[in-house]
Amino acid sequence: MASQGTENGEFSFPRTPTKGRNGLPKIQTRGGKKEDDQICHDDSAPPVKAQTIDELHSLQKKRSVPNTPIKGETQPAFNAISEEGRQKQQLESISASLASLTRETGPKVVRGDPDRKTETPRAQVTHQHRHVHAPTLSTSDSALKFTHILYNLSPAELYEQAIKYEKGSFITSSGALATLSGAKTGRSPRDKRVVRDETTEDELWWGKGSPNIEMDEHTFLVNRERAVDYLCSLDKVYVNDQFLNWDPVHRIKVRIVSARAYHSLFMHNMCIRPTAEELEEFGTPDFTIYNAGMFPCNRYTHYMTSSTSIDLNLGRREMVILGTQYAGEMKKGLFGVMHYLMPKRQILSLHSGCNMGKAGDVALFFGLSGTGKTTLSTDHNRYLIGDDEHCWSENGVSNIEGGCYAKCIDLSKDKEPDIFNAIKFGTVMENVVFDEHTREVDYSDKSVTENTRAAYPIEYIPNAKIPCVGPHPKNVILLACDAFGVLPPVSKLNLAQTMYHFISGYTALVAGTEDGIKEPQATFSACFGAAFIMLHPTKYAAMLAEKMKKHGATGWLVNTGWSGGSYGSGKRIKLAYTRKIIDAIHSGSLLEAEYTKTEIFGLEIPTAIEGVPSEILDPANTWPDKKAHLDALTKLGGLFKKNFEVFLDYKIGTDSNLAGEILAAGPNF
Repeated sequence: MASQGTENGEFSFPRTPTKGRNGLPKIQTRGGKKEDDQICHDDSAPPVKAQTIDELHSLQKKRSVPNTPIKGETQPAFNAISEEGRQKQQLESISASLASLTRETGPKVVRGDPDRKTETPRAQVTHQHRHVHAPTLSTSDSALKFTHILYNLSPAELYEQAIKYEKGSFITSSGALATLSGAKTGRSPRDKRVVRDETTEDELWWGKGSPNIEMDEHTFLVNRERAVDYLCSLDKVYVNDQFLNWDPVHRIKVRIVSARAYHSLFMHNMCIRPTAEELEEFGTPDFTIYNAGMFPCNRYTHYMTSSTSIDLNLGRREMVILGTQYAGEMKKGLFGVMHYLMPKRQILSLHSGCNMGKAGDVALFFGLSGTGKTTLSTDHNRYLIGDDEHCWSENGVSNIEGGCYAKCIDLSKDKEPDIFNAIKFGTVMENVVFDEHTREVDYSDKSVTENTRAAYPIEYIPNAKIPCVGPHPKNVILLACDAFGVLPPVSKLNLAQTMYHFISGYTALVAGTEDGIKEPQATFSACFGAAFIMLHPTKYAAMLAEKMKKHGATGWLVNTGWSGGSYGSGKRIKLAYTRKIIDAIHSGSLLEAEYTKTEIFGLEIPTAIEGVPSEILDPANTWPDKKAHLDALTKLGGLFKKNFEVFLDYKIGTDSNLAGEILAAGPNF
């Protein structure tokens, strides 16, 4: 039917149809009452304000770099630093970080991506910075080029860089960035070196049992020069300026210079991310990492035993990485630095998990791999302060990091829902295997390595406490997965026993079946993190004892391993029972229980815990063969004594009686 009018300004069929194509009636268009306007209702937009495609693309992104006013807005405007001036200051600081020790100047640096040719650099600098008196060398090719600085990029920007320029980078179905760490899929502790000088000679732990392998200052400078020259030879490097330690009074400023977007995103997640204002006032870092892991060290250099070297110079506050792209070296390298710097301030650095109840009660969880530290410290009824690295100062506890570094092997939503759900946009996944079409990760696949990992900001955990700080701990929980099956499910420790088991750092692993060995293997790691500590373990133990005594914290030893027999004959203690034990510790009810004492180790064990079968609380009751139980208990006690021999010659703290008390707290035959 034809329309009778066109007042709506749209369209109509004419009263006398005129033929269009294929014999269909023509549609007449009008613009309201203007009969002479032959245009349909116009919903078009004005043309873009761009003359070229490049100009159009430049309109797509607005500037987001803030220009925070100087504190005290009453100051005259001419005293404020312009954005260009602020960027120039940042570049001068970065150029100083990248300066060679044998040349007069740092490299020419410019901000921005060199591959975006249409972007005009807004700030550039050649920083005159003399480190040492050295002869002036002739101009090199590297002095004639600009090194582009990609400074504190966002996760989205780093995704783009990784996918475009780093082979092996993909977006998974959950939105995480999957990357490869190259030939090294774990840390290289045998390639770690620490400069031994007049200061560290007396301060650090050297010799038998120590993780600190020495190098001299000259060799460090050789490797530093190699790393800096490599980084400056690149068209672009990534620079992260971030913080360690959520306690604002004791936080450390760190700068990470790296060649891969993967490394930059990893540290973006793992360190504390500064606000825009904090970044503008960042200044000179307290510590700098030069990650040239894509370039090997020179194996002819003194102290080098492979093409990999991770070098720490505490005097210069610098770390150099050569020959390994495994990102965990940066995280644990900085943890070692905190193990050195914090005790100088009478702050105890700890390799532990930490959570807090709604009433403000804080618990620390110590434990080696496989003991359940992550599982038990992640509790939906409590706030997570952190999962791995902490400080205990006069203000309470604080997380050192801004993220979590979780194992992914055999991860499932049912077992670890918080970790599973944290693997989303912004998360870095290392060495995982995924479906080439759907990009769904197969968490059980060990084709690349068993040490698959995910690094994500701590805010990705729903019950994380932000800021990650809490009051002084009420409970100190030492976890052991005892495959010998002789340690009780829970023991209350006195102060000396807590120190003994803290220094011992025990767990037991079961050897692989491929070599036919099924006997449990005892593993000891001083302070539950021997690979990262810098001072002698007794120094950390003395600080822990002092703080526990001052703030009234209680020590507990919790066995998450076997009961009723060793591995192969006994059974693993049910996780549900362990959770009930931890709940009783948190509530304080376990302090009110009645206790009996075990033989050899002299541990106090409760006679009853709500929700836990009483018969499993004393291991002697669960073994059908009593002689076999005593033999296993005696064997484990002997292993403890043998391990502790390396610590006997050290004075523990200022209390002369403490060393004797700690020794007496061990196994007694």
